[in-house]
Amino acid sequence: MMCEYTSISKGGVMTFATSVELLKFHTVAYTIYALLIISVIAWFAYNLTRKEKAKSAVRIPFYGYIAFLVAGGVGHHIFTYNAIPWVSEDIMRHEIKPDYVFDIQIHDHKWKFPQLPMKVEAGKKVLFNVSTDDLTYGFGLFRQDGTLVTQMQVVPHHKNDLLWTFNECGKFDVYPTEYSGPAEYDENGKDLMFVKDAFEVTGCDEKSAKR
Repeated sequence: MMCEYTSISKGGVMTFATSVELLKFHTVAYTIYALLIISVIAWFAYNLTRKEKAKSAVRIPFYGYIAFLVAGGVGHHIFTYNAIPWVSEDIMRHEIKPDYVFDIQIHDHKWKFPQLPMKVEAGKKVLFNVSTDDLTYGFGLFRQDGTLVTQMQVVPHHKNDLLWTFNECGKFDVYPTEYSGPAEYDENGKDLMFVKDAFEVTGCDEKSAKR
């Protein structure tokens, strides 16, 4: 069973430990934002069906309402940019020393892992170095329910690395996120590059985690 760290508040600003938490927040925020926008259209449509113009309970200038929507949308993106932990981590990655480094090779649609499963402790920084010399592949880590944790494109003869901090425990599957030709599949359409439980994160603090 996987456990996730809950959202963290630092200095009154909420941060998100996992992409699942961030997407849930976005879902609520964008739903409210969309309803506010629809309310403008609904009010105009309602007025078109009346002989006399309907009077609103609270008078709000049209352009003031639009300015409020624009400010809300821009502000939402600024707020979540500062709250996403892997953004600042990626920007400052040249100053970060990873706790774990895994060198992974891909050739002829086959993975070569340093070990299986690759095990790390939660909260530690992990660097994935993935190389290939033949085709363009994708390296993706997925939860047991099929949701994506993180991924990157793997280009031949180039440096392909991914720095990630795992704030959730459990077993994760490796899946190629780029189509690399028909040889990737068998005659039944099964993806031969899919690796079940290739990565495992342990050490979640059960007191601060939610299942």
